[in-house]
Amino acid sequence: MYVCVCKGVTDHQIRQQVSDGARSWREVREATGCATQCGKCACYAKSLTKEALYEARMEADMSLAYAV
Repeated sequence: MYVCVCKGVTDHQIRQQVSDGARSWREVREATGCATQCGKCACYAKSLTKEALYEARMEADMSLAYAV
């Protein structure tokens, strides 16, 4: 689904940025250009980034549970 129509950024691209190592909304915004034109998508894009970061942390925590 398109999150930022102005820059053509999808939810998959935002999740991919987090998967590739972005750890903040600022990093995602700089990499994708999302919310840099009209800004109407900023709230949703931020919440999507926050959700993706939470999922990445949970995944990392689960892999650590088996390392002990």
